[in-house]
Amino acid sequence: MKKGRLRVLLGAAPGVGKTYEMLEEGRRLRNEGRDVVIGIVETHGRAATAEQAVGLPLVPRRVLRHRDVELSELDVAAVIERDPDVALVDELAHTNAPGSRNAKRWQDVKELLAAGIDVITTVNVQHIESLGDVVERITGAVQRETVPDAVVREADQVEVVDLAPQSLRDRLAAGLVYPAERIDAALSNYFRLGNLTALRELALLWLADEVDSALRLYRQEQGIEGMCQTRERVVVALTGGAEGETLIRRGARIAARSAGGELLAVHVSAQDGLRSGSPGALTRQRALVESLGGTSHQVVGDDVPRALVQFARSVNATQLVIGASRRGRLSAALTGPGIGATVVRESGDIDVHIVTHDAAGRGLRLPRLTAGALSWKRRILGFVAALTIGPLLSWALSWLPTDESLVVHVLAYQLLVVVVALIGGIWPALFAAVLSGLSLNFFFVEPRFTVHIASADHAVAVALYVVSAALVSWIVDQSARRTRAAQRAAAESELLATVAGSVLRGQNAAQALVSRAREAFRATGARLTTPEGEPLVTDGEPARGGRFLSMPVGPASAPRAVLELHGAELDAAERRLLDVMVVQFAALLENEDLERTARRADALAEADSVRTALMSAVSHDLRRPLAAAVAAVGGLRTPGATLSDADRAELLATADESLATLSTLVTDLLDVSRVQAGVLAVSLAMVDAAGVVLAAVDELGLGPDRVELALDPDQPAITADPVLLQRVIVNVLANADRLSPSDRRVRIATSRIGSRAQIRIVDHGPGVPIDRQQEMFAPFQRMGDTDNTTGLGLGLALSRGFTEGMGGTLFPEDTPGGGLTMVIELPIADDEATGMRLSV
Repeated sequence: MKKGRLRVLLGAAPGVGKTYEMLEEGRRLRNEGRDVVIGIVETHGRAATAEQAVGLPLVPRRVLRHRDVELSELDVAAVIERDPDVALVDELAHTNAPGSRNAKRWQDVKELLAAGIDVITTVNVQHIESLGDVVERITGAVQRETVPDAVVREADQVEVVDLAPQSLRDRLAAGLVYPAERIDAALSNYFRLGNLTALRELALLWLADEVDSALRLYRQEQGIEGMCQTRERVVVALTGGAEGETLIRRGARIAARSAGGELLAVHVSAQDGLRSGSPGALTRQRALVESLGGTSHQVVGDDVPRALVQFARSVNATQLVIGASRRGRLSAALTGPGIGATVVRESGDIDVHIVTHDAAGRGLRLPRLTAGALSWKRRILGFVAALTIGPLLSWALSWLPTDESLVVHVLAYQLLVVVVALIGGIWPALFAAVLSGLSLNFFFVEPRFTVHIASADHAVAVALYVVSAALVSWIVDQSARRTRAAQRAAAESELLATVAGSVLRGQNAAQALVSRAREAFRATGARLTTPEGEPLVTDGEPARGGRFLSMPVGPASAPRAVLELHGAELDAAERRLLDVMVVQFAALLENEDLERTARRADALAEADSVRTALMSAVSHDLRRPLAAAVAAVGGLRTPGATLSDADRAELLATADESLATLSTLVTDLLDVSRVQAGVLAVSLAMVDAAGVVLAAVDELGLGPDRVELALDPDQPAITADPVLLQRVIVNVLANADRLSPSDRRVRIATSRIGSRAQIRIVDHGPGVPIDRQQEMFAPFQRMGDTDNTTGLGLGLALSRGFTEGMGGTLFPEDTPGGGLTMVIELPIADDEATGMRLSV
């Protein structure tokens, strides 16, 4: 069966019009003759959105009962049975009610796609799992409903439904998004202009990265080598020399010339003539790159120019910045044009900037004449040297008297053999030795201009040439091999140091290791998976259907994970380096286990501190009412005592009040113990928030002179435990009333934001500094209040525990003009009762 196609409408914030766009697209497809149905759509009571749904077939929702509350969800089985061409499914990140076919709506969508049904759905950028922490920093709101990035990335089409931040605020102010009583709270909190602008940028950048990833995959599948210059990506080549900072700043200026430009710095660990920088210099240069908003990378390659160009192509770079050569003229003349010219020749359509610097052309040391240890280039250069220097040497020696300078001739040819051996190894040296012996015999030994060995001395001379060539070339070969091994070890050590540095600088350790492994071994993609094949961390684009190398992490009999490298061919030395990195992966996983154990130990330590505080509270706060009750009862039971009716009544009242206080304190202690143990009994039901607020006000005996009510008459029922919710409101309201000035009333307001309801209790007291607001929720915390008549300091700890047990949140905000606002946020019980919700 052909799999259905998924189309995702992505928005930056609620109210930009994604559901409206989805319904409009559904109507257009239906007019074209396609069978389109509404699987589930939420309009939040917005008339324009509800109007778009008119005329589209609707698959009835599945009704579930959970703790005596009726909840409706997408009926996956009914949609599959209906078998439409296209299903409209709103709110991809939605969490289904208990008892549903799947836990998440995106899992429902996967079933529809597997059944061959095309799906159009909506999601907000704050619900994408990897962006949760970023959105929390922007808005201060924790996103509990998320969808995995892979689900959205696997969509056949992702579109951004965009709306300018100020336009969205205008829509909100006009009542087109939320009811009037919720507008002020929304505008002053989530829908601030800065929040909306940041969320919009986040959505556009996420889609841009996704498009870029799709472009790279397309080029890989189609074998397209040319660059697609959709944005400026500037790669700066670092050698570790003093010119590095100059190159980085020049690259940053080039990247900043265009919107969305990226800066990447790369260091190639290899045995080349420019590699003379210290690890300390590279560390400072990487820190500079990161401070300028770029990223640093490291690759290992014998051919530096090719490694640079390959890396630049792998990241789809448009500009490559390299430094001018530090070699002198003699070195350049003997060893060719160098890395810069090779990079320019190999770069193709990548622009190359060769930046001059203070160290350019100042190399005074002898040139290195090799491009690699006994490589084919080196051997060819040895033959070329023998064929060019040999005739020139013979011509120069011909000007000397033959009989008087024969020793000079012999030594000169001997020096030629040694030089050729140093350059090209044994075969060019043997060739030079034979050529030198023949040239000496032909030009300088009688009879001249004939190859005739008339004396045994001449044969011995040629043999000595060959032996000396063999010995020198053998020494050169051994030295080159040891140099290669040392340089390889240095490159590997530098790579491992870079990985360790990435982790120490705060990067995600597993992601850093996977990324460095892909870069080091020039793989197209790398990922860390579970032994069952579930991906944990990925980097790059794994080759589809291609071969890949897999390495178990941990014991081979019971591996903890598996590291996969796609498109990489490793030699023996690289295999050894990979083994070392796999050991680091195993150590990383072990460290994560130790961290989890440490966190559990921290939890136990925290529990111990709570028990210590409990004992302190019991010994201090319970003693007063207990002593009062004992004294009162003892006075009533004193034999022979004559008490008046007034005295007896006062003792009874004291005992009754003290025992009631003891009962309240013990109840609070038991409740906080249940909350911390995670065994709080919660009975959820459909609750009228306004009714619970009024009951809490009556319980505290507060009149209109102390409390101002601003309750939304149209707010739907919420899902909560009415008894626990009343206790939460009583605790918070009692604190607010106690701290508010006598001439300022406490304000209680109810409102709805999306699928959540808020109860806001606003006081105008002294407030709490923002850096200490979370301390209020710690058990036995009175925030410096020494009045022991106010209880054990458990009220807010219990209130937060009760609220979270009901699936809500309790958090503080500063009151404009001074004071503290406590916000109780709970889920709406039945969204269908107020119309279909809009998922934007």
